[in-house]
Amino acid sequence: MNLICDHVTFGYSRKNPIFRDFCHEFRHGVTLLKGYSGSGKTTLLKILAGYLKVQSGRIVTPSGVKVTSRLYKRREASYMFQGINLLPLVTVERNLRLCAEMAMLPSKEWKPRCEELIHSLGLQELRRRRADQLSGGQAQRAALARTLMKNSAIVLLDEPTSGLDDRNTAIIKRLALHDAGRKICIISTHDARLFDIADEIIDFDSSVSR
Repeated sequence: MNLICDHVTFGYSRKNPIFRDFCHEFRHGVTLLKGYSGSGKTTLLKILAGYLKVQSGRIVTPSGVKVTSRLYKRREASYMFQGINLLPLVTVERNLRLCAEMAMLPSKEWKPRCEELIHSLGLQELRRRRADQLSGGQAQRAALARTLMKNSAIVLLDEPTSGLDDRNTAIIKRLALHDAGRKICIISTHDARLFDIADEIIDFDSSVSR
């Protein structure tokens, strides 16, 4: 039921691997990946999301399906990109609905989920506003709502509080904690405000094999 890195080696060139023989077992709860910019936090998230293929070793998913499979990426894992990944010309609510449709969720499942996320993230007054009309903090919350629409077992967040004020950060922290007991939540961050919600912190400045 865990997400496992089993002797993973990866690099954008074979001569300079970012990870060499990296092993870790991600359990339910919140795991923070911290470290300097360029240390490999985002790269690891993309590997765990199935967007990058490892050079050696393997990723073992909770269900046993391949991490690069369409099924895994469609239903089992949700990824929030560091750049806001919303469709700019459609509404917040439509962005959430499209995410659910791509995951092939039945309406009886995604409709209450949509309402729950809109209320939890304070998006009630913004639900019919186009994504390109949102402020930075509003767009960040909408992007998180879109990421969580699938209700996936694995949630991968890349710098979800970057540039956010304390109020918006508190909203995202509360929602991460709400889902933590039921999900594997892995967050790449340099934001010390998130450290208190972590069940585990992996420090890329010192403890990741290279």
